[in-house]
Amino acid sequence: MFDAKEYVNKKLEEIRSILKNVKDEKIVAACSGGVDSTVSALLVSKALNKKIKAVYIEDGLRRIGEAEKVVETLKNLGLDPFIYDARDEVLKALKGKIDAEEKRLAFREAFYKALGNAARKFNAEYVVQGTIAADIFETVKGIKTQHNVLEQIGIKTEKYGFKVLEPIKDLYKWQVRLVARELGLPKEIVERRPFPGPGLAIRIVGEVTWEKLEILKKVTKIVEEETNDLKAFQSFAVLIDAKATGVRDWKRVYGYIVALRIVDSQDAVDAKFVEIPYERFRRIVNRVVREVPEVTRVLYDVTDKPPGTIEFE
Repeated sequence: MFDAKEYVNKKLEEIRSILKNVKDEKIVAACSGGVDSTVSALLVSKALNKKIKAVYIEDGLRRIGEAEKVVETLKNLGLDPFIYDARDEVLKALKGKIDAEEKRLAFREAFYKALGNAARKFNAEYVVQGTIAADIFETVKGIKTQHNVLEQIGIKTEKYGFKVLEPIKDLYKWQVRLVARELGLPKEIVERRPFPGPGLAIRIVGEVTWEKLEILKKVTKIVEEETNDLKAFQSFAVLIDAKATGVRDWKRVYGYIVALRIVDSQDAVDAKFVEIPYERFRRIVNRVVREVPEVTRVLYDVTDKPPGTIEFE
């Protein structure tokens, strides 16, 4: 049986042992605002009994207002957050990429280059990141590349100018949440639904563009507002690489197709789609096509994992 208190005590000692010869100012934590990266950063901060730097990589692939919200949350938790703007570099890296795995690899390279630049800004030797067991499992097994898995597949982070510290790489999501509670994190972080490392880049089927990102950000906001009360592991929208005919003001229009995906899971290794009430789905559809005129169709994906994956790409 997993004992979160015992795990935290052992992990703090382990972190102190690893960092015993490292000055505090030479440590930066990569924080997206999710439970994994937040727990990792707090474990290191607690082990050192010191506020540490926490970098939020602004890659343009996040949700509306996310950067500001994450920075505020990290400050309230006693960390020292800052934003590193990598939007242009990331979109440039994704330009022309159609294949899902190519997009993941391109994002990973751009992300770590940005993280390396951010680390050098503070002459950091170590970067803390929230890699967990499911990330490693899926990458090593070749199911899909998780952007935060490098050492386990033979890629040395020294090429980007730092060493990586992954405090919770032996945990699955449900265990991470127990550790988060043990650390006293607020409910909104403990129960925060996972958001992919490459962000909306893998919720856009096909090439990523600023136009598609702006459309999907608006749809994502609606979907999250309408499904936050549901018991689900993840709930999100995907922009399909196709268009369909629609009607607006009794005129023919040609707009994007969006797929709604709601699944429940304990550890992300497998998942079941959630059967939502028809009236709830109708409300979501009506809001999306009314508030985001570029979209003409909304579909609902009822594929479990396996045979599908949680994300489309």
